Amino acid sequence: MTYWEGLLLGIVQGFTEFLPISSSGHLVVAQAAVGLSAPGVVVEVILHVATLLAVVIVYRARLWSVGGGCLHGDRSAWRFVGLLTVATIPAAVAGLVWSDVFERAFESLLVVGIDFLITGAVLWSTRPVIGRADRAEPSVVAAGGIGIAQALAIFPGISRSGTTVAAALWWRVEPERAAEFSFLLAIPAIVGAAILQLPALASGSVSVDLGPLLGSFAAALLSGVLAIRLLVALLRRKAFHRFAPYCWAIGSVTIAWALLP
Repeated sequence: MTYWEGLLLGIVQGFTEFLPISSSGHLVVAQAAVGLSAPGVVVEVILHVATLLAVVIVYRARLWSVGGGCLHGDRSAWRFVGLLTVATIPAAVAGLVWSDVFERAFESLLVVGIDFLITGAVLWSTRPVIGRADRAEPSVVAAGGIGIAQALAIFPGISRSGTTVAAALWWRVEPERAAEFSFLLAIPAIVGAAILQLPALASGSVSVDLGPLLGSFAAALLSGVLAIRLLVALLRRKAFHRFAPYCWAIGSVTIAWALLP
């Protein structure tokens, strides 16, 4: 991996991980379009750590508050952790039970294209509800619904941040709080993805240039922080749906490409 490849990979990973446009869907399209291969295990783990750190940096005050509250027996802090736990369960179960289904989806451009269209529809559906959102956090039932949305986002082309934020908005969670819950929910998801890659990392010899690797890490970290702040700013302006036309465009092109003889 060259320096430029590392920087490009980091920037793409950071932005698509947190903007509601599906990082996995873009990876499938890029692989088919230009023969871009998935990064090696070491690079994937490093990028996961970078995006995890981006969430921690942006929401460090909230994490500190929740962590301190749990240590001091604060019920609201423990309730918030419980809500995150409830929302994490569906994706964990789905990933274990239907892993073969998800893996096959990564092999179909048609499925990815359709999923992009679904993401666009989900984002557009938030227009009438975002102005009525008035709750500081989801209920237990809403957390379960957000978790189901996250589970569906395992399919390439369906955005994790897009579906989870949209689901929170549907349950009338305030826009900034919806983003906060979605991105803090990403922490166990990212940690889980990194852990799943550790056996492959330990099973073989690894040879990666340190310079490009550090450049990729820095690019993913900085672009991830920017992407989170951009999404929150758009939510404040009730403009979350503006990503929908892009998803429809790339979905339509992907479907047309998949159907070409």
